[in-house]
Amino acid sequence: MNKKLYVLLAAGVLALAACKNETATAQNEAAEAAAATEVAGDQAAAAADAAGTAAAEGVDAAAAATGEAAAETGAAVTEATDAAAAAATEATADAANAAADATQEAADAAAATADKADAAAEEAKK
Repeated sequence: MNKKLYVLLAAGVLALAACKNETATAQNEAAEAAAATEVAGDQAAAAADAAGTAAAEGVDAAAAATGEAAAETGAAVTEATDAAAAAATEATADAANAAADATQEAADAAAATADKADAAAEEAKK
């Protein structure tokens, strides 16, 4: 599109340069060509401005998307860390309970053995 505008601009300039006729009609046509050339130049500038604005918006959108992705990744890492900590706490608690149960069973077995030893000693005294 920009190439077409520049071609029109160049054609307008060439047309103006070629027109050396001093009649009123020629002067009107030259004025119209000059106006069209000016409009084409304005449109080319507006198109360039729009392209620059679109590029800037694209960069802003990409930056925003990157920021959101980083925030979401951070949140996911935090959730995973929290879940791992909770699982480790639960596993530690389970292991402590199992150790306590095993200790109690050993104590019960030792008490039973002591009772049997006492009974045997009493029997031996008789």
